[in-house]
Amino acid sequence: MSAAGPLGGRDLLGQRGGRVRAARLTDLAAMGELSRLSQGDERDDAPVRSLGLPVSGAPIGIFSLFRLPLGALRQNDALYVYEDDRRIAGLLRVERDPARDEWAIVELDAVGLIEAGDIRYRLVQHLLRDAAKRGATRVHVACADRGGNVELFMQAGFARYGEEWILVRPPGHRLPSPSPEIEAAVARIRPVTPLDALPLSRLHAAATPQPVARLEDYRLPDWERQASQWRVPRSSLTPILRFADVSAFVEPCPPGPDADELAGLIQLGVAKEDQPHYLRVCVRPGHDASALVHFGLREIAAADGGRPNLRGRRLDHGVISPVRTYEQPLDRRLEEVGFERAAAVTLLMKETLVRVAEPALVPAVR
Repeated sequence: MSAAGPLGGRDLLGQRGGRVRAARLTDLAAMGELSRLSQGDERDDAPVRSLGLPVSGAPIGIFSLFRLPLGALRQNDALYVYEDDRRIAGLLRVERDPARDEWAIVELDAVGLIEAGDIRYRLVQHLLRDAAKRGATRVHVACADRGGNVELFMQAGFARYGEEWILVRPPGHRLPSPSPEIEAAVARIRPVTPLDALPLSRLHAAATPQPVARLEDYRLPDWERQASQWRVPRSSLTPILRFADVSAFVEPCPPGPDADELAGLIQLGVAKEDQPHYLRVCVRPGHDASALVHFGLREIAAADGGRPNLRGRRLDHGVISPVRTYEQPLDRRLEEVGFERAAAVTLLMKETLVRVAEPALVPAVR
């Protein structure tokens, strides 16, 4: 790291002798307290230094979009802390996808009014070096465009490639009666199978701008992984799927020249604990997503059934849905059934491997 901090200030951390290291079991209590303190108090004007955007309110409860419980860690998670004078002053948590060798930053916290920006920058730099050593292909992060979040990651070499709106449907909203056309389309919706991999790839290519599709780089094996924990297409809310029963369904195109193609995909995550359900829709340009949205809400209601959580407490879930800005008018279809726009999130990514062009033959000339 240079003598200047990530926002152009002087390097306070170099003078204080702090260091970044992998977290230990003995750090869990300190990390939990740091995570709580860095979120700030929603009743005050304290700055929220984590990446997440809290969605709060009586109907849906309090749930941070990116700050998952520290006790619910998986073997593939990576935790780093910044230690200064035997005190934990920074925390970075990563979820790793071993199937695609991708890492996603889901929490980045620091305390200290002056040092917090430098602490977070040091944590991110350490993560990128570690990811390169372990062969990660790319590192994802989704964050609110505030508190210097986006500037910090772009200075660390991340590319800003998209934005998502987070829409929330509070519990208790009844689904309006669908039209006969929607009912007919719902009747065609079916579960995804491995044989849908190629049509799904073509559907995603049709619905996604080419630069974004090139960066995310989904391949046929990725679309074939439907058996458990369906992970693509990813979104800013992908990390919450680890706490949900995940399923996916497709809507075939109507009879005609494109009968072998897929008109849309819906990915559902039925929450197991005190968090919203997840709904993600992807459709071809010009296709009406109303049938998929109605179908998804029905499936969530049928699977949930007001079941109690592991503590025996009856849960009152809402539904949360990410929509990328280029997917309009999908946001309007969701708003028609009770969703409300709650936040905007910036998507960033850094490739840790260098892309090499595939070898090809060229004409021989004299």
